[in-house]
Amino acid sequence: MSKATGATSMRRLVGLFNASLSSATNPAAATAVKSSKPIADQRKFKKLADGFKKSSESSKFRDYYKKAYSVTVQRLASAKQFSLIDDILQHQKKYKEISQEGFVIRLMMLYGKVGMYEHAHKLFDEMPELNCQRTVNSLNALLSAYLHSKKFDNVAVSVIDTLEKKGLRPDIITFNTLLDGFFSRGQFADGEEIWGLMEKNNLVPDIRTYNTKLRGLVCERKISEAVEFWEEMMSKGIEPDIRSYNAMITGHCNAGNLEQVMKWYGELKKSCLPDRVTYITVLSFLRKKNEFEMASEICKEAMDRRMISGVALIDELVKESRIEEAIQFLESGLSRSALRLKYP
Repeated sequence: MSKATGATSMRRLVGLFNASLSSATNPAAATAVKSSKPIADQRKFKKLADGFKKSSESSKFRDYYKKAYSVTVQRLASAKQFSLIDDILQHQKKYKEISQEGFVIRLMMLYGKVGMYEHAHKLFDEMPELNCQRTVNSLNALLSAYLHSKKFDNVAVSVIDTLEKKGLRPDIITFNTLLDGFFSRGQFADGEEIWGLMEKNNLVPDIRTYNTKLRGLVCERKISEAVEFWEEMMSKGIEPDIRSYNAMITGHCNAGNLEQVMKWYGELKKSCLPDRVTYITVLSFLRKKNEFEMASEICKEAMDRRMISGVALIDELVKESRIEEAIQFLESGLSRSALRLKYP
């Protein structure tokens, strides 16, 4: 087959899939008669699934149109068409890529993102039958599937035993996933137990590991413990990143401590550039504290870096009847393009 013919065939396949997707999600369906709507919708989504399976017969579609997999699964999940999701993902087993761990991981993650964790686990168990080598990477994907499905506790308790039975050795990603699952839920006793297991496995925590616990402490409003943990992190030579600083700033914002918020904001700027999360967190806090002068300076800085808009701050000044300051802020050389940037 010539390159031109192959490209044309590929376009036809993608066109078929796109046509099916369009017809399955056409807003005009809202005008259908109520009694026939469920049947009509079912047919449309079946057509979408059939079109997807037809397109996936092309290896190029399977390799280069990964986003189409995610979009289709999300569309079907929104319509609660879970049997069709299983249909199109089970269909992928007929292709040679099913013996590649990376391809299986993609399918497991797709199941997980729409809450079909049991299907992800079943696929994990089937990997040897599919002649697909199972490593710690696929187990990490299974953990993520459970985490996305909000069924983390179902698997986390026995994950280390599962690893040993499967002859797999956990890596830092395994533990980071487990720690995130526990600390983000405020289950600190379980999180500390996993931390101990990580050390027993001679794995050195990285910055993501520390950030996970740091965010967990902040979410539980344990700011003093977060400060102590920060000091421990620094003593072990772990360099904080923007996420570390944002966690500490958020913690002090939650505590309502203006002095500490500005102190940590200053420390952040010595090490790295603030990101959009930093600016929004600090500005929201300063606006609540009616610290408009400081907010104005930081807002101008953020706008110079084209990260946020000053519109929200101007609105606050007007609401506080500080019209003159609002006018001065508007006249301080702000460009229209900066003002058009969105800022929640």
